[in-house]
Amino acid sequence: MRIRSKIVWVVLPLIIVPFILLGVTASLAARNGITKIATDFLLFKSEQLLSYANTQWNILTENNLFAKPEFVKATKEAVASYASNLIRSPSEIIFALDKSGNMAMSTGDFSFNENEKKNLMDLRTEKKTGWIQFVINGKIFVGEAAFFKPFDWYILAAERRDVFYRAVNEIYIQSGVILISATVISIILLFVISGFLTSPMKLVINAMRDIILKNDLSRRVPIVYADEIGELGHTFNIMTEELEKAYNQIKSYAFRSVVARKREEKIRHIFQRYVPKDVIDQFFEKPESMLVGDNRELAVLFSDIRQFTSISEKLPPDEVVESLNKYFSLMVDIVMQNSGIVDKFIGDALMAFYGAPVKHDDDAERSVKSALEMLASLEKFNAWQKTKGHREFRIGIGINYGKVTVGNIGSEKKMDYTVVGDMVNLASRLEELTKEYKEPLIISETVEEQLKGNYKSRMLDRVKVVGKTEAIAIYTVRDSLTEKEIEGWKLHNTAMKLYFTKNFSEAVRIFRDIADYIPNDRLSENMIARCSNYLKNPPPESWDGTVTMTHK
Repeated sequence: MRIRSKIVWVVLPLIIVPFILLGVTASLAARNGITKIATDFLLFKSEQLLSYANTQWNILTENNLFAKPEFVKATKEAVASYASNLIRSPSEIIFALDKSGNMAMSTGDFSFNENEKKNLMDLRTEKKTGWIQFVINGKIFVGEAAFFKPFDWYILAAERRDVFYRAVNEIYIQSGVILISATVISIILLFVISGFLTSPMKLVINAMRDIILKNDLSRRVPIVYADEIGELGHTFNIMTEELEKAYNQIKSYAFRSVVARKREEKIRHIFQRYVPKDVIDQFFEKPESMLVGDNRELAVLFSDIRQFTSISEKLPPDEVVESLNKYFSLMVDIVMQNSGIVDKFIGDALMAFYGAPVKHDDDAERSVKSALEMLASLEKFNAWQKTKGHREFRIGIGINYGKVTVGNIGSEKKMDYTVVGDMVNLASRLEELTKEYKEPLIISETVEEQLKGNYKSRMLDRVKVVGKTEAIAIYTVRDSLTEKEIEGWKLHNTAMKLYFTKNFSEAVRIFRDIADYIPNDRLSENMIARCSNYLKNPPPESWDGTVTMTHK
């Protein structure tokens, strides 16, 4: 809303409200005065009629004629005639109702319907006297009501309400016309005056609009009045001068900022090939945290290509690099899609971790999902390898979950964002065990516990790897199995529990049943051989089923 309109809306009520109050007060005073006069006039007629009727009745009683019907009838006719003489307008009526609700006397030729008659009888029954309102022939009447007991009449002297209040309504109309006229004139005058007051402000607005549209801070406002608005224009001119100076400085700073941002983006783009984006963002935000380590639990994944040396020996170097780049592109995309960080490439091996710098509640599950997708993606890669006439790749993946130290590790000249700890070494050992157990994916028991049954797992063994003094249970995982495979894996896990409790005979029986569900199952056949050996050569009392690895 513009200032002119605001001025009008602020000042207009100050002008109009007194007009309204004056008009309402005058109208109410006139209404009350006219109403009182008209009411008193009807009351006077009612009292005059009652007085005349009483006089006529007294004449009858003084002459002992009240018992003679012909004299009583003559008296009623005299009262009706007197009532007719009291009428002064065509819309005015005087009539009387007897105790049956019939018209006993009236000054005009009119009648009422049954509903109107009932309402009038209700007034008579309630002995309503004084000022009343009622309806006859659909028209509303107001007037005075009274009883004349000698004739048992209910007398009403009334006038149509619209006629009764006609003068009052005319006063209302005249007051409304005056009020509207005053409002229109006030609005016109206010717009003219406010336009005169706000014209200097338009100059400021136009100058500001030119500055915005044309980007010309040299624009100045002419000073029209030596008042507050003139002072506003002068202040505006001073402000634009200072803004012009500041704008030139900002352009210089902006140019340098753009150059610095381009340089930062270039650095980010280069280093994202070596360091995860989340790490770069974190260190740009808090550079002081670059050399600070953090102990946390996360999942570590190692993958390795089987017999890569023999594969690469038969290929030219450029084709070896082409195959590796194609392979690693697929594997790295899978790791990153599951919120993992590719830590490093160790020849043909890949190390990744899940849970840093951003931690998730399901980091272990994300690592297993990555491994299964990597195995599935390997089939697509091998199809591409065949088109090139190259040998297929076979990989092994090991995953462990536990506490490590994560951070930027190295020297001032060379640094890696990586994880270190015994848990990392164990993940590497699990990857190496895939060769021993002929399984593409092996996870530790800490990972299996984190899966919470979301993936099908099968216990492989209980092992003590090189460099570790404690044994761990190892598992393999699949994302989908046939119904028979599911049943076979359940039997296998049950048999493994029996095996570790030295119930070798029952374990052998169940392991053999697995063949009905998974034919030629190498794992169950190996366990049958173990159990059969222990049945012939029982293990010592200290035996707990752990297999100690003597090589990496």
